[in-house]
Amino acid sequence: MTFPASQIALLINGRVEGDPNAAVTAFGKIEEAVAGQLSFLANPKYEEHLYTTGASVIIINEGYELKQPVSATLIRVADAYSAFATLLSKYQEIMQQQLQGVQQPSYIAPSASYGEQVFIGAFAYLGERVKVGNNSKIYPNVFLGNNVVIGENCIIHPGVRIYHDCVIGNHVTIHSGTVIGSDGFGFAPQADGSFKKVPQIGNVVIEDHVEIGANATIDRATIGSTLIRKGAKLDNLIQIAHNVEIGNSTVIAAQAGISGSTKIGNGVMIGGQAGIVGHIQLGDGAKVNAQSGVSKSIEPGKAVTGSPAFDYTAALRSQAVTRKLPDLEKRIKELEALVKQLLAEKAAIS
Repeated sequence: MTFPASQIALLINGRVEGDPNAAVTAFGKIEEAVAGQLSFLANPKYEEHLYTTGASVIIINEGYELKQPVSATLIRVADAYSAFATLLSKYQEIMQQQLQGVQQPSYIAPSASYGEQVFIGAFAYLGERVKVGNNSKIYPNVFLGNNVVIGENCIIHPGVRIYHDCVIGNHVTIHSGTVIGSDGFGFAPQADGSFKKVPQIGNVVIEDHVEIGANATIDRATIGSTLIRKGAKLDNLIQIAHNVEIGNSTVIAAQAGISGSTKIGNGVMIGGQAGIVGHIQLGDGAKVNAQSGVSKSIEPGKAVTGSPAFDYTAALRSQAVTRKLPDLEKRIKELEALVKQLLAEKAAIS
């Protein structure tokens, strides 16, 4: 497919600077792009490539000042990075629309149903009473257990497993290897030292516009629902335990772990490899630095770091003092020697 700069500008509310008929058929990184490709410049570190790239069309910020002539046609926008992301989404949407129909072999239970323009890949399994909404794409080797509901415009990538009774909203993307609705880690200690499994009879509910990375696990609730609220974004290799609630537009980076029944507010940011204990609350807008160990609730808007995690600003001050400890030790020894010398001189005088 070929798109002229003028049409692209309309899609991203941009202003063409150069040839409005300059056409592109593909995307390319600004340092590697060739003629016929579209690129963007958002990071000043790549500015030098703006003047040497072979790209035919480049998206840049509205207020960006050129230091020398540029051969490519420019499309100026308020935010080049966001505009480029919008174009990639449009492109992906067009490509996804080409996937339709049911591939064989696949298994679709007699009581399962699916909407219009749906794609179901080979070796997919749709259990009893499964419902798949319009325009959703179920890739090969996906397992959907009994009573699973998939909303509209969802993308369920190869190898995803969604256990029985779980509910997925609209415009949700789940990447390969992720497991939704596996049992929560519930075991009751017995008098003889053994552990008795506590049945996990709840489910997982994922609301609209959520994206979940590859090889993540979200456990079903013991009773009720494990909840991932609207617009949350979860990276690869994340563990979400039973009865956890993740708030709207919260983002969690790779290898983080959230223990059972923890409530995470809206707009929270959690760094990679952070660990959060169970039965606490993270207020709206809280920030957890990478590799932090959170053992108690966090107030809204507060940033923490370290293990155990504490106030981010105070932690930075502590780190600054720690770096100065060798110098402080040296100064203390010098002061001790000076005090010792003064005491000796005083004794000699008296």
